[in-house]
Amino acid sequence: MSGPATRVAFVGQGGFFRQCALEQTAGGLQPEFVDFRAAAPAAPLLAHLQDLDPDVVLVFRPEIIPAGLFAPLRAVTIGYLTEPLPRGRGADHPDLQGRMWWLEQVDRANFDRIISFDPLIAQTAGGVIPVWHSEPLPVADSLFMDPHERALPPRILFVGRSTEHREQLLAKAKAAHRVIHVGHGLNGDLLLRYLGRTDVQINLHNNPYPSFENRVSIALAAGHLVISEPLSPTHGLEPGTHFLEINTGGELLAVLDELAADPQAFADVQAAGRLEAERFRASTVYPRLISDALQDVRAGGSERIRS
Repeated sequence: MSGPATRVAFVGQGGFFRQCALEQTAGGLQPEFVDFRAAAPAAPLLAHLQDLDPDVVLVFRPEIIPAGLFAPLRAVTIGYLTEPLPRGRGADHPDLQGRMWWLEQVDRANFDRIISFDPLIAQTAGGVIPVWHSEPLPVADSLFMDPHERALPPRILFVGRSTEHREQLLAKAKAAHRVIHVGHGLNGDLLLRYLGRTDVQINLHNNPYPSFENRVSIALAAGHLVISEPLSPTHGLEPGTHFLEINTGGELLAVLDELAADPQAFADVQAAGRLEAERFRASTVYPRLISDALQDVRAGGSERIRS
């Protein structure tokens, strides 16, 4: 007979991270999402968590939790690093330096274990707080859809705020094709509607430094054909097999031109990408991830300060 469910509180800014959380009971985990953002009053968050009395608290962006806040909790606490950090090419970019400043605000005593979305930032992050494991951000089960026949012309979606880098790559595509560009606020039911009504999704980096955006995983889960700048790390996704890789605005335009001429072009890539997205399904990832974290804490203990 199985034991009682492990209660897990997922904490983070709902507009960004509900789409990465477990939504329904699965694999012995009973989830609840708690909306909290940087600089919000912390006392109500602590009171709510104490009322919930979860077994595990998982925080997206642990840098948003004030120092010492989790000391009274009995729960095992996990911080999930979700932001790119300086590494290799582009490491001195001001955007990355700003994100590094935020990471340096993490109170190590708040967390038993730290997960990073990117193994390539683990060394950088480890200078502030030890990284126990790396795992791409999961995708909420509700965002998984079956691929559908593309419209002609294809319905093209790009999600992300405008930056000079992005607009340079998008300029030719926007001039020749209808590209739906949503800068922010795409989450919940609105996100589901857009995912269900579009066929192709473009992924471009925020600035000219390498990363892996979780919008790629979400787009693949929704059954979209994904066109992306090179991903780093790839998390097992292969260019030409699971997504189409472009490096310039001209290459992006050429792919869109081909799709406009033949709506079933690259259908094999689209199908393979959707199948590969199952690796990111929240109800598959979190039971394994949280079980491993709990076993590791029990085996190795924690330096986290408890009252």
